[in-house]
Amino acid sequence: MNLNELMELYNFTGRSIVITGGTGVLCGAMAEALVGCGANVAILARSPAKAEGMLSVITGPGRAIIVRGDVLNRETLEEAARKVLKEFGSIDCLINGAGGNKPQATTDPDLTFFDLPEEALRYVFDVNMLGTILPCQTFGRQMAEQGEGVILNVSSMSAIRPLTRVIGYSAAKAGVNNFTQWLAVHFAKEYSPCIRVNAIAPGFFVSEQNRNMLIDRKTGELTERGLGIIAHTPMGRFGVPEDLLGAALWLLSPASAFVTGIVVPVDGGFSAFGGV
Repeated sequence: MNLNELMELYNFTGRSIVITGGTGVLCGAMAEALVGCGANVAILARSPAKAEGMLSVITGPGRAIIVRGDVLNRETLEEAARKVLKEFGSIDCLINGAGGNKPQATTDPDLTFFDLPEEALRYVFDVNMLGTILPCQTFGRQMAEQGEGVILNVSSMSAIRPLTRVIGYSAAKAGVNNFTQWLAVHFAKEYSPCIRVNAIAPGFFVSEQNRNMLIDRKTGELTERGLGIIAHTPMGRFGVPEDLLGAALWLLSPASAFVTGIVVPVDGGFSAFGGV
């Protein structure tokens, strides 16, 4: 294989990619990279008007559109699928990036495991677990009909190494890992071996969701928890959105044509470090 053939593997021209959670920092970077590689990208958002500003910073030979969709509402997902098919003609890839946590689903000195409210735990499980399954049902149906496609789920390092205090999110993301493996086998066996399902498990990336947990707002210094994470990350830093792009583009591209059912850590070595 020569250089031109290798580069062509990462040419997404004409491919249609749906992204949930695309208004976030990490999946927003994926959307920008994919448009730069020629893809047509549909970013699902519960409030499209609030997400329109993203389009001004996403440039390239491909196209990006904002489509209304709620990962916990099948009706909106089915309507989104119809719009994407009308606009782009196919659904070739799906990135399931929607997810999140709630403070009420995380233990602390004032909130013990025994007192975690059911509604907070249910929300975290729903948005991370069902919020992955429902889009796979909706957009995966089109892949089954066309006999090919790629699904990339976004898991978390907390699925592999459960974090203290973070019970709901860790358990839900562990479910995403299991579901990724199950769905990879199901699609390959029941529909087509050309439908692949994989996941990436980001390590610690600073976002608005976890910034206060990792960085002291007043001093700008790392918190005790932030220091602990860096101490257990061999590369000695937090991730930046661009760190995810290599793994994501590889798993979405024909370069990984014989890869399905895996979860790739992108964590600076956190999952490999035993602490000694």
